[in-house]
Amino acid sequence: MDLTHLISSRSSSINGSGIRRVFEIGAKIPDRVDLSIGQPDFPVPEPIRAAAIRAIDAGRNGYPLTRGIPELREKLAHALAADVGWKTTELPGHADSNTGLFITSGTTGALMLASLALLDPGDEVIIPDPWFVLYPYMGTFANATAIKCSTYPDFRLTAERIEPLITPRTKMVVLNSPSNPAGVVSTEQECKELLDLCRRKKIILLSDEIYDEFTYADFRTQPSTSDPKKLRCPSPARFPGAEDTVLLVRGFGKTYGVTGWRLGYAAGPRKLIEEMVKLQQYLYVNAPHPLQVGVMEALDLDMSSYVAEYERRRSLVVDRLSPHTEVPTPGGAFYAFVKVPDRLGYPQHEAGEKFFQRCIQERVLIVPGRTFSQRDTHFRLSYATPIANLERGLDALVRVMKS
Repeated sequence: MDLTHLISSRSSSINGSGIRRVFEIGAKIPDRVDLSIGQPDFPVPEPIRAAAIRAIDAGRNGYPLTRGIPELREKLAHALAADVGWKTTELPGHADSNTGLFITSGTTGALMLASLALLDPGDEVIIPDPWFVLYPYMGTFANATAIKCSTYPDFRLTAERIEPLITPRTKMVVLNSPSNPAGVVSTEQECKELLDLCRRKKIILLSDEIYDEFTYADFRTQPSTSDPKKLRCPSPARFPGAEDTVLLVRGFGKTYGVTGWRLGYAAGPRKLIEEMVKLQQYLYVNAPHPLQVGVMEALDLDMSSYVAEYERRRSLVVDRLSPHTEVPTPGGAFYAFVKVPDRLGYPQHEAGEKFFQRCIQERVLIVPGRTFSQRDTHFRLSYATPIANLERGLDALVRVMKS
């Protein structure tokens, strides 16, 4: 039977992930250098693995509470209080707080739940261009519209760029810092101005901080609440009263190498959090029970040595490629969003795709910019790969750029 007439317009309007397309092409290339997938290449720390195994062996394999196991929620509540000063409902003595917290099925789960809780047909959410691949579909899944805000050429999402796009149908702005695909870190001033704008317009500022711990030393400028000497990634959540406007989304997958465990969390206005929890009951039910036990150990780990290694790789990427093209210096995450050199003569509307095809001939995998943007003038490179692999891939990229 031909099912074409049965498929929803929602599903038909969604393209397959451009990153997965690269992954499938790469599977057929022997001896390849894969600079495409954004997945940490370090092993999951032993205390996390051991705790998850103990939980499985102890029989913690059934349904937990939809909002997450109590002990993880309380531990996260203490961590958030120390980091951004928020007193959530999970903190002892603060059950009446107007700030909520719950565990999500990955940060993408939090993004989806926020969209469905806030957006009605015809509503709008403003996202950066370039974007993380889910952002445009946050509107699609809710029968709403994602309004793309161009951040070229510096990839900074600013209040000045956002404000002209706000309409009476705007309900949310999405900030991603450090960003995917560019690794750009917003400044304190940019965060404050975005927060002030969203407050004034009475809309939610969703701060997607999946890479918050992967912020490099020179870009850590905001002190944590508990220790003013400890600098953290700038965030709109760190300004007084931000919890009334900011939906803070963070996770464990990138920082601790457990991307397949699908664990994140969201904190923010209690009313919004309660609506998201209600939707989670039906869409995801809960995040994996024994793995929630495992990541409790993550909050006590020091990952700074891993971050320092990625910072070294970042510097290598910039040093090798910047003599040949434009490479905005990443301040965090493990990506660079690199311009395809104009001198190669590729048409602007498909330069990233043409460069991608040329790199395949060199057995190097990158992701063309059209996967993340309305434009295709750049490509994304992930340096979450061993240094020898990275150097080999950079050699090939330089050869192509100079050809």
